[in-house]
Amino acid sequence: MLFREADDKELVGKARHGNVDAYNCLVSRWEKRVFNYILRLTGHREDALDLTQDTFFKAYQHLEKLDDPSRFAPWLYRIAHNEAYSLLRRNRPDGEELVETGPGPRGPGMLPMETSLAVQAALDRLPADQKEAVILKVYEGFKFEEIAGILGCPVSTIKSRVYSGLDALKGTLAPVRLRGV
Repeated sequence: MLFREADDKELVGKARHGNVDAYNCLVSRWEKRVFNYILRLTGHREDALDLTQDTFFKAYQHLEKLDDPSRFAPWLYRIAHNEAYSLLRRNRPDGEELVETGPGPRGPGMLPMETSLAVQAALDRLPADQKEAVILKVYEGFKFEEIAGILGCPVSTIKSRVYSGLDALKGTLAPVRLRGV
């Protein structure tokens, strides 16, 4: 059986029995997505690279603690979340607020790169809890229930964070003429 054709549950089972190739397949399957998730949270490539490596190392160390191997992805993202927020807490002085970065959107006719930068700047303006919920839903494609498991809060809270975040993004990214400004 080729590992690429195996699902996460099968690979976790093999990795638990010492098959390093099975775990390497899980890493190659998930590392880019986990890296991008952490990068969106931290905003620093070097930190994201280090934290991605730490995430997979901790996941390997604690693979036996995963109750349901079919839920590998949400469990892995929970580890990534914890790693990213540990770094953010260490690096942020007490009481420091998130600072808005970069200019806002300039309106219609923006180039794709400008649009991407505008969306990232708008995401960076969201409160951290809304930003992470939106990233997990929109960019990572998790279901509300999975996000609730990753972030450790009720599904209703996740829905509120996602919808509030998307509303804020819509307001920030709406062309100036449509906002009546």
